[in-house]
Amino acid sequence: MSDKISVDQAANVMRIAMRDAIKRHSTWYLAQGILMVVAGLVALIFPLVSSVAVIILLGWLLIISGILQGISLIGASNVPHFWLQLVSVALSIVVGFLFLRNPGEGLLALTLLLIVFFIVGGMAKVIFALTIRPFPDWGWVLLSGMVGIVLGLVLFAQMPISATWVLGLLFGIQLLCEGGALAYMAWNVRKGDADS
Repeated sequence: MSDKISVDQAANVMRIAMRDAIKRHSTWYLAQGILMVVAGLVALIFPLVSSVAVIILLGWLLIISGILQGISLIGASNVPHFWLQLVSVALSIVVGFLFLRNPGEGLLALTLLLIVFFIVGGMAKVIFALTIRPFPDWGWVLLSGMVGIVLGLVLFAQMPISATWVLGLLFGIQLLCEGGALAYMAWNVRKGDADS
């Protein structure tokens, strides 16, 4: 007799285990979700403050990751691409310090990267949509690409003003959505309404 289980059975076991874990810790998940929603609302109300907070957090993350990567390179000069990794360490630390020293310039740089991301990603979706045009619902892909391009152009037209609020706004929306989803899931599990 075989001890193997199907993928569906394994997925079902995993779902049950996850549901049980969420149910056991539902109070913490609910509290975390509510805090994330509150933080998201604060970020939406004060986008400049949250934008600067994102830059400062990113600066510290770059510095810490650069230091940790540098520590891992101690005594490893014979590792392939050692010097390239050392340059990566230096860049992480320098960019982190630059973000901490002047968050305004960090906001401008990251906003420009977001604008490029929206425009290039939007163009790629438009091209993809036109390529798959006979496919059902190809228009939604086209629409999402056009929205990305328009959003990028609007942000670019409002530079440098958009740099002061766009990161905070996006951060607030992300926190609000993630926190809302987490709180909703925990609430439903607590009520016992979660799907089986």
